[in-house]
Amino acid sequence: MNKAWIYVILTCLFELFWVYGFNVASTWWHWGLIVTIILIDFHFLAKACESLPTGTVYAIFAAAGTVGTALMDVYLFNGALNLAKVFFIGLLVLGVITLKLADNQPTENEEKGVA
Repeated sequence: MNKAWIYVILTCLFELFWVYGFNVASTWWHWGLIVTIILIDFHFLAKACESLPTGTVYAIFAAAGTVGTALMDVYLFNGALNLAKVFFIGLLVLGVITLKLADNQPTENEEKGVA
């Protein structure tokens, strides 16, 4: 696996950590920890964007955060899961997958041999 994809995984995980922290923080040092986690998260996001298309990285980052937050809401904070949420979570995942597939397609200039 490419090192940049490890950064994508790390940025998605750290995003979920600070989102979770928003729900449970109650003292100043909790918030200090959350700010530290956010800074680490954005470091990994920037590192991933150095080697991968920024649009793809950000789409994965946003989709993982959205899906992860929705699932955390359901399983950790007793939120409701309904058919509409499941549909739109699936739509997000499908969008990220098709965006990644589109990045692997050669552009018109590459097909013609133009740099």
